[in-house]
Amino acid sequence: MSLLIIGTVAFDAIETPFGKTDKIVGGSATYVGYSAAKLGVNPKLVAVVGDDFPTETINDLKNAGFDLEGLQVKKEEKTFFWSGKYHNDMNSRDTLITELNVLESFNPVIPDSYQDCTYLMLGNLAPALQTQVINSLKNRPKLIAMDTMDFWMDIAMDDLKEAISKVDVLTINDEEARQLSGEYSLLTAAEKIQSMGPRYLIIKKGEHGALLFHGKEMFYAPALPLAFVKDPTGAGDTFAGGFMGYLASTDDVSFENMKRAVVYGSALASFTVEEFGTDNIKAVTQKDLEARMDAFKALMSFKH
Repeated sequence: MSLLIIGTVAFDAIETPFGKTDKIVGGSATYVGYSAAKLGVNPKLVAVVGDDFPTETINDLKNAGFDLEGLQVKKEEKTFFWSGKYHNDMNSRDTLITELNVLESFNPVIPDSYQDCTYLMLGNLAPALQTQVINSLKNRPKLIAMDTMDFWMDIAMDDLKEAISKVDVLTINDEEARQLSGEYSLLTAAEKIQSMGPRYLIIKKGEHGALLFHGKEMFYAPALPLAFVKDPTGAGDTFAGGFMGYLASTDDVSFENMKRAVVYGSALASFTVEEFGTDNIKAVTQKDLEARMDAFKALMSFKH
């Protein structure tokens, strides 16, 4: 089954307590796609870059299985660039530089060959663009998921609520869930957010795992304890890619299968945080993934 990804392909410059980088490849769609590809999915990508984006990296995406018909390359323009510095707890960060560049005028155009997509992942973009994408599809996908962040809650809440009302799955972190709902209890927040439209809600809690909600049903997956965490950038997008990639590869959107998808997403995200940028998730093998899934099973298994 086909997975369509709308999001950013970008340059990042990152500093954490464990090191720093110059410009490296990042962006929500990049992490989502690499993650989904590890589950046998060939992600269809809609994004925009400038002509400063390396041909070598575009070839890397193709070799990983990306369908790049929807990737726009703008001549004489620059790729979106973000720079950030993480605090010692690795859970909070300061944005140092944001250069929208090509993203400022991005108009996501869905190629005809993408119109029959079964699964749609809307990466973190302006909510109005997310709604535009949904409305531009001739047929509604079997499952639509979207990611967002507190920035859009601050400046575009009405647009955000409209986008949320059109999707099946919303993924946000715990603080964003509280801000969106106005509730401190995550259980109460989940109930309120689901009333806005999405049938499923995933609340990401970083190093403390993730919660999946569907009505009164709830599932919790812990994060795998790791000896080294170098860079959390892209972890949430990798999680989303693993989640949607597993659903697309199995073509099963039952709550039971979503539980497995959450664990696959968590397992893939655990690779991303171990190194800077996309290098680690690019290099993951099937054997690596199965070993990490076995570690998750051992972590979550008990007898009563």
